[in-house]
Amino acid sequence: MPQPSITELVRMWISGWTVSRGSADPVEQPWGWSIDVGAPVGEVGRHVLPEPTEAEVRKLAETITAPTTWLKLFAEDDTVRPWLGPRWRLDQPGFLMTAPLGPERPELPAGYTVTTWTRGGILRVLVRTGDGHLAARGQAGLAGPVAVPDQIVTTPEHRRRGLGSVVMRTLQSAAHETGARTGVLVGTVAGQALYTSLGWTTHAPMASLVLEEQED
Repeated sequence: MPQPSITELVRMWISGWTVSRGSADPVEQPWGWSIDVGAPVGEVGRHVLPEPTEAEVRKLAETITAPTTWLKLFAEDDTVRPWLGPRWRLDQPGFLMTAPLGPERPELPAGYTVTTWTRGGILRVLVRTGDGHLAARGQAGLAGPVAVPDQIVTTPEHRRRGLGSVVMRTLQSAAHETGARTGVLVGTVAGQALYTSLGWTTHAPMASLVLEEQED
């Protein structure tokens, strides 16, 4: 079976990401997709370009005036940073990754409990201490054969105990039970190390830039 193109992998990613974040459906553009997000803080919308060119990015940026609009460009930070002006702040890099999904049996460390549920197409995993305190969590947007893990977090006092792996493997297994067969995500630098250890493959870097408020 031929490997999907970066554009197709990005399409798969946003199909589940929009479910996870409760955003509007992606609108197809000549260069990729526009997504209305409407988050109360931090993101009014985003434009996703799987194969960005300098001309496309510069032309698109000229049309954007709303602060907290993001550009998600599947290229190296150093490549795209010179294409945009100083109001565009470069955020941490991301990495487009995939993994086949299958049944998993993660071993939960002693002293923790795990709860899993699905609502509105979002699969959630919650790990708590014996007295009910949050230890780790994560979710995945389900889009038919695709599951997109998102917002994987371990609280500082419970890190380095394997809870991130528990969350991911539980999500992967539960997503497989729903019929999903491929996991797609964009991970941070720290996340990439965890996901690689769990068998995920990196396909492309992603640069993230946000338009900041105009200074007086």
